[in-house]
Amino acid sequence: MYPDYIRQLAAALLAEYEFAGYMVATAESCTGGLVAGALSDIPGSSKVLDRGFVTYSNVAKSEMLGVPPSLIMAHGAVSPEVAVAMAVGTLAKSKADVTVAITGIAGPSGGTETKPVGRVYIATAVRRGPAKHKEYTFAGDRNAVRLAALESALERLRKARPATGLR
Repeated sequence: MYPDYIRQLAAALLAEYEFAGYMVATAESCTGGLVAGALSDIPGSSKVLDRGFVTYSNVAKSEMLGVPPSLIMAHGAVSPEVAVAMAVGTLAKSKADVTVAITGIAGPSGGTETKPVGRVYIATAVRRGPAKHKEYTFAGDRNAVRLAALESALERLRKARPATGLR
């Protein structure tokens, strides 16, 4: 279902997290659950994957993850502020030690001069640690943007490390 390189990234992430005893949860907008799907495609992923939220609408971001509507109004749903709030909200609503959140414009429409099609923000949050975000601008059609965001989210999760003494 997923390209081999995505399956390899997901399997490596799951192995690392299982070895460390960490759980992960996802909050996805423009990827619509691809990250959780790629992780759950690997046998044994239930040892690591706690849950995934698909929060495509602004209302879902607020209701499911606690993202303040005022934050969305002030910065837009596609912003580093909202991505971080999604990642932090996912920590609060899950048993995960590490979370990843993705919000972006996959296209083909919806882009603006300041937020073009392909703009994606990916944030990670860890228990007892800082939330971090990164901005991307991916090229290609909708599928290419979503696949690139999936790959980048898995890479960001591999770089995220919880503070010691979690368990």
